[in-house]
Amino acid sequence: MSRTQPVVEVIDDQIAEIYRGMTEQKRLQIAFGMWRSGQRMISSILRSQNPDWSEPELQAEVARRMSDGTR
Repeated sequence: MSRTQPVVEVIDDQIAEIYRGMTEQKRLQIAFGMWRSGQRMISSILRSQNPDWSEPELQAEVARRMSDGTR
């Protein structure tokens, strides 16, 4: 399996300005919310694709994908 080059996306100047105006706490809150959303999406997909997996198996695969992609 070949690896593709990472895609670097540049944030819009207006969005960057909005984030600059936020407190560190608010930015971390948003980042954590996005992280949890990603976990839930991956978990839902894996659960539908692997209905026989136990909860520990499912959570281990979610953690692996969140930390290391799908390698």
